[in-house]
Amino acid sequence: MRVPVSWLGEWVDLPDTVTAEHLHAALVKVGLEEEDVHGFGVEGPVVVGRVLDFVDEPQSNGKTIRWCQVDVGEDAPRGIVCGAHNFAVGDSVVVTLPGAVLPGPFPIAARKTYGHVSDGMIASVKELGLGEDHAGILVLSTLGIEAEPGTDARALLGLDDFAVEVNVTPDRGYAFSVRGIAREYSHSTGAAFRDPADALEVGGAAGFPVSIDEDAPIRGRAGCDVFVTRVVRGIDATRPTPAWMIARLKLAGIRSISLAVDVTNYVMWELGQPIHGYDLAKLTGGITVRRARDGETLTTLDDVTRTLHPEDLLITDHSGPVGLAGVMGGASTEIGATTTDVLIEAANFDPVSIARTARRHKLPSEASKRFERGVDPAVARVAAERVARLLVELGGGVIDALGSEYDVTTPAAVIELPADAATRLVGVPYTADEVAATLRQIGATVEAGEPMRVTPPSWRPDLVDVPSLVEEVARIRGYDAIPSLLPVAPPGRGLSRAQRLRRAVATQLAAGGGTEVLAYPFVSEARQRLFSGDAPSIRLANALDSEAALLRRSLLPGLIDIARRNLSRGLTDLALFEIGTVFLPESGRRYGSDTLPRGAALPEAEVLRELHDSLPAQPWHVGALFVGNAVPRGPGRAAESAGLADALAAVQQLGAAVGAALRVETGSHPALHPGRTARVLCGDVEVGVAGELLPALAADADLPRVVAIVELDLDAVIAAAPVDVVPSPISGYPAATQDLSLVVATDVPAAEVLEAVRAGAGPLLEHVHLVDDYRGTGLEPGTKSLTFALRFRAADRTLTAAEATEAKLAGVARATDLTGATLRE
Repeated sequence: MRVPVSWLGEWVDLPDTVTAEHLHAALVKVGLEEEDVHGFGVEGPVVVGRVLDFVDEPQSNGKTIRWCQVDVGEDAPRGIVCGAHNFAVGDSVVVTLPGAVLPGPFPIAARKTYGHVSDGMIASVKELGLGEDHAGILVLSTLGIEAEPGTDARALLGLDDFAVEVNVTPDRGYAFSVRGIAREYSHSTGAAFRDPADALEVGGAAGFPVSIDEDAPIRGRAGCDVFVTRVVRGIDATRPTPAWMIARLKLAGIRSISLAVDVTNYVMWELGQPIHGYDLAKLTGGITVRRARDGETLTTLDDVTRTLHPEDLLITDHSGPVGLAGVMGGASTEIGATTTDVLIEAANFDPVSIARTARRHKLPSEASKRFERGVDPAVARVAAERVARLLVELGGGVIDALGSEYDVTTPAAVIELPADAATRLVGVPYTADEVAATLRQIGATVEAGEPMRVTPPSWRPDLVDVPSLVEEVARIRGYDAIPSLLPVAPPGRGLSRAQRLRRAVATQLAAGGGTEVLAYPFVSEARQRLFSGDAPSIRLANALDSEAALLRRSLLPGLIDIARRNLSRGLTDLALFEIGTVFLPESGRRYGSDTLPRGAALPEAEVLRELHDSLPAQPWHVGALFVGNAVPRGPGRAAESAGLADALAAVQQLGAAVGAALRVETGSHPALHPGRTARVLCGDVEVGVAGELLPALAADADLPRVVAIVELDLDAVIAAAPVDVVPSPISGYPAATQDLSLVVATDVPAAEVLEAVRAGAGPLLEHVHLVDDYRGTGLEPGTKSLTFALRFRAADRTLTAAEATEAKLAGVARATDLTGATLRE
């Protein structure tokens, strides 16, 4: 919400030398977050000038410039070159003199151009930051301004004003107005507040037919509970909007359109009540508020013809729809240059209905933004009256007695507030008098007693119970008065076993050079099918991106997207990992609950159980991706590319982190390279996959040809890990090392041979790993030679070479029995 300071100062007392820093600090104190400061960026000497004379001078480039003599209130006129032609001798214009700065920034200086020294510049609306019109310079008479040459144009046009912008939370819709911000500033500083809703004496109106159709209410809520209309006749719609109003609207972030539209926007910003104006001559009969019917369409003010939904709330006349209630008016009754009689509408609509319509038609507007957060129903009559009077004052119209006042609002419910509630919930010893005074300060009616009876003001629909009232007390009395006391954690608690092991996995991968990332859990159907086959998926009812509307079953699509994004930014060597949940629904089962508990009520155990059962399984997975160089090139050392070996090493690291024995076997996966894919098993249970991405898929993702990946079901791995891991003591006796080369058939996995050797060698074998896989000269066709490095050690003595050899040969015998391996000669 942007608030021009001059406008704010009309309704609350501000310091004489008010600054943006002061305003932001005051508003932050009452919970309105600081966002930005907006100004016109016009500085220095900017004055009114009168054109005394000019000469049109054609140029060789085909352009005709004007060499002008302009009176700027000095002893002699200034010579200025101007390329525009929309002014005449005697016109008053805005002149930026040397030393001035225009938005951009664009400094002004005397400069030689087209054979003259131009001693300043005659400015356009766009150059001054007042709008987008750059077709010609600003002639002040078009804004109804007459001023003497030399007058400060910045003050005359409101260019010396600025606006502060604050972030308004969804529950405080009243702050989407100058009225609301002024009230909040008053709460923060104690400055005198003058409610603009009390500044007008509102007259009555009758005779214009308005009806609310019986289908307007929906889901037990009134679709429309206030509908006020006023009529102003005989306006001149072509009159210019005053400069001060244009400046304020511009600072508020609204462009000037026409007098009638600008007035309705101005009042909406001032009071928070959206207003709509109709050309009365284009209306057929009276107005009916109703829901849309099947097949109805409406062309809105943006010239888009929209097919309406049965839940859309409409403003209609006898000819059909003339507006989407609370969102946007219809083109058929738009106010134009020939409009003389205007019907003003100020209404109050159901927030949920307006929010759904705006989202359904992808048509957010300043009006819908206010309605869906709650508009003060008591301000509609004042807002309509304010618009009518401004149209009379600025457009030359006359207020007619014709109009309507439909109002079926009900008083706000009385809330019983125990005197000690604020102290109990906040922890600050507020007295009953302080609580009552604070609530009266925000506009509530308070009846003393125990409990005190509080009626919230009409502009605060968010105050519905004791906690919401207590929150207001804490906010207005000052958050800084609340003590900072940290609760003491009860003994015997801490991280669960699963949490500790997940953190251990993350630490292990990060210590190995990986970078933890967090990907969006939303994927496209194609990506889901590629990595999860035809398994069922959860589809989002209201996806942020219609192309990615499924909840992920795998972490790999997100890791691939993150790798692509980083590679596009020049980061070519990546080791990424993510630990997160995936969503695994069962086929044929419906998920989601039709009824949700109220937010302010503690759900019963049965309700919680039902909600839990309505969710799909969400196990924790860990995924990793390796691309580029695992070891960068350095002096005397060649680079080592990442590949399958890095994925398999990550598997072993993960197993070591949780104490689980993981092994790999040759496997397959539709997204991974055949022959370079491994199943990961924990015991006999498959818990994941490791391998290299198909080169075609890597190319589609703009990744290098070799992309190594691994994904494990971390919950399954943790469940299979021993609860208590007993560390092996380090023996002080020396180790005996030997190498072993075995010849096996090429289709025998090396892992099977290694496991057979390990099992046969017995407890003296401390460590074994594969160091070479040879296939070539000297071997029979269809065979390969696997060389293993073995380390033997005893805990109680120094091993002899004979003992180590005996253990090795026992391993060879076991490998021969299980895999057909033979010693290589």
